[in-house]
Amino acid sequence: MSTESQAVSSMSLFERYLSLWVALCIIVGILLGQVMPGVFRFIGGLEIAQVNLPVGVLIWVMIIPMLLKIDFGVLGQVKEYWRGIAITLFINWLVKPFSMALLGWLFVRYLFSSWLPADQLDSYISGLILLAAAPCTAMVFVWSRLTGGNPYFTLSQVALNDAIMVFAFAPIVGLLLGLSSITVPWATLLTSVVLYIVVPVILAQYWRKALLRKGQREFDNVLAKMNPWSIAALLVTLMLLFAFQGEAILQQPLVIVLLAVPILCQVLLNSSLAYGLNWWVGEKHSIACPSCLIGASNFFELAVATAISLFGFHSGAALATVVGVLIEVPVMLLVVRVVNRSKGWYERTQ
Repeated sequence: MSTESQAVSSMSLFERYLSLWVALCIIVGILLGQVMPGVFRFIGGLEIAQVNLPVGVLIWVMIIPMLLKIDFGVLGQVKEYWRGIAITLFINWLVKPFSMALLGWLFVRYLFSSWLPADQLDSYISGLILLAAAPCTAMVFVWSRLTGGNPYFTLSQVALNDAIMVFAFAPIVGLLLGLSSITVPWATLLTSVVLYIVVPVILAQYWRKALLRKGQREFDNVLAKMNPWSIAALLVTLMLLFAFQGEAILQQPLVIVLLAVPILCQVLLNSSLAYGLNWWVGEKHSIACPSCLIGASNFFELAVATAISLFGFHSGAALATVVGVLIEVPVMLLVVRVVNRSKGWYERTQ
């Protein structure tokens, strides 16, 4: 069986039981967090600048298979996908933060206000805005690989958004929150970029060269063997996230569910808009997928760190960003499933 056939087979099995895997990981994560709270407090405490190191290692396992496929010698080819690049930037910086502010205001301030603590409404909205103001970095590689996304386009978009984020995050957050000065947690931002982007890219390129010296067959065999490990790492990450936050879920289940609604709406809105715009301008499906996934996901480490530094650890803003952490993986897997199943329609109707 070829590498491509193996990948399709693995992905089909994963997709077929996607809801089951996600549900099991959520349940197991919450249960383990209650049965062994000390263990997960220890694991959760293994962090640098709000960046959890065990989760970082799991993300390496997830993203390195895609990074191995990248030949920097031909990275310049992404220029032909300029329309996809423009759409991604438009969604990330001109639609996403402002749409979340509107959705937060609509759901938290009006539709759900009678079920939420009145003194925390503004804080919840602030947390939602922080969550949407920074696009995701490393996990985008995972989602892109699961949809057959173009790895060169994905890497270029992650790098470009990281560069823009350094300059745009604080002004956008300040504008939407009405604050004159925003303390950006630079340690978290820089640590995340180095841990999730710089280091795995360097490791993957070094490993790629070593494998290719042994021949293309060896390279393909290693990639095929890594696919199950990558999916396993994704599920373990999901389990860990729910184990870390199990106490918050059990203490405030209604608040968690209500705050998840505007986040879910925002993800579906932005991913659909990006996907539709890429289809409209004639971009390939392999470009539309990472474009809509980058536009839908969030840099939750930065959001959590900023919320804690601005509003405090026990604030409504911090809780809202934690809800983003909890639903990020299940919701993005839903988007992955939708774009994979709509590939035939996308290509037929262009």
